[in-house]
Amino acid sequence: MEILKFKKRAAGLAASVIAALLLSSAAWAAEPGTPLVPVGEAVGISVRTRGVMVSELSEFETGSGKVSPAKDAGLMPGDVITAIDGVEFDSAAGMSELLDKSGGTVTITYTRGNETRRATLSPYRDGDGAYLGVWVRDSLTGIGTVTYYDPGSGEYGALGHSIADSATGAIVPVGEGKILDADVTGVTKSRAGSPGQLGGCFDFSSVLGSIDENCAVGIFGRANGELCGYDAVPTAASNEVEPGKAQIISDASGTRRAYDVEITRVYRGNDDGRDMMLKVTDPDLLALTGGIVQGMSGSPILQNGKLIGAVTHVLINNPEKGYGVFLENMLSSR
Repeated sequence: MEILKFKKRAAGLAASVIAALLLSSAAWAAEPGTPLVPVGEAVGISVRTRGVMVSELSEFETGSGKVSPAKDAGLMPGDVITAIDGVEFDSAAGMSELLDKSGGTVTITYTRGNETRRATLSPYRDGDGAYLGVWVRDSLTGIGTVTYYDPGSGEYGALGHSIADSATGAIVPVGEGKILDADVTGVTKSRAGSPGQLGGCFDFSSVLGSIDENCAVGIFGRANGELCGYDAVPTAASNEVEPGKAQIISDASGTRRAYDVEITRVYRGNDDGRDMMLKVTDPDLLALTGGIVQGMSGSPILQNGKLIGAVTHVLINNPEKGYGVFLENMLSSR
């Protein structure tokens, strides 16, 4: 972690905790019923932001009191700063360099949601450089799970939820992203009040595919080659999903396999990745993980021989339970 008077943060990716949460455009990558490959493989995720994302605002103590140029200019956590005096950058270091070279006031270009804004402000300056009074994030790495692979198009979907800033919940704008070959090396079990996580390592030189889109129901991109998985199975429309027995695919043990779960409730019309509630019933998975752990986000859910969705969230106080998103909603977002 690099800490300046604005700072770059690193964050893990995984099954989003419910209390803490949080390509080409076609209606469906495939029509309902068209076979897709359920993958269930943990991968490394590496993302560089488009610009830098503001995580927090900070103040500086001066002889005349505290100052915060960014706050005074109206910037807020979740904003994405993309340029200083019209010069674009894509890293905290690039931003720092431009500020150090600037003189007097500067014009900041930033985005808030889908809106581009500009603000003029005077950075705080001392003998070490010029500072806006923001802590920023320019990259994230972590582990998540690939949900499906489309052998017809070479595209994949993963996570079932967005890559989001842990401080603000804002979806991170991806400037450059990739999924990497990874090995699960251990598991910290989930317990009531304390979600566990997959431990693993990944190889930055072994790139499995690009990350081209990051949205509320997953990350999507194109694989460099065929992603390992089971045989392709039909995909289910959301109206086919029903309470009852199902399975998820995970390599939490280091080897991919199917585990038994039960879908206890189905929700219609949600847009937050909580389309169904599921409970882990498989004794092997409960013994290994205690239920759902961070890193299992994206694990494919199958029911009646069809791919129906992906694991998304874990309930903090009852980690045997969690939520899943309909596959239809993952695909229709693209």
